[in-house]
Amino acid sequence: MRVDLQTGPIVVFDGVCALCSGWVRFLLRHDRRGVFRFAAMQEPVGRGLLIAHGIDPDDPVSFLLVDGSTGWHDSDGVIEVLRRLGGVWRLAGVLRIIPQRPRDAAYRLLARNRYRVFGRRDNCMLPPAGTRARFL
Repeated sequence: MRVDLQTGPIVVFDGVCALCSGWVRFLLRHDRRGVFRFAAMQEPVGRGLLIAHGIDPDDPVSFLLVDGSTGWHDSDGVIEVLRRLGGVWRLAGVLRIIPQRPRDAAYRLLARNRYRVFGRRDNCMLPPAGTRARFL
């Protein structure tokens, strides 16, 4: 499946992770302009985007934000997504004052333990009613 990368940002997430699915529901609720699109890493589009940005789709320890040819992952990805939500969420940008290495270490600790702490689903998250067009 060919995806137009020029029509707005794509959040690649772990569709079977309860924490990650909650993150997507949070974004759907707060993305009032509807700019984010979503691709589960278990699907061909998400898998392809991970590979294109140097993330192992069989052992992902990060989600990915892709906009055009640029990608953000780990703590930079989270901060960039929140910044783009606008409003009070832009304040997350102050987290960039923390050096990237410790930010990413904390992010990866959470990511490596996400199934154990938050749970894992048997199937990918189904898009909530009215949002299907935003999922690739």
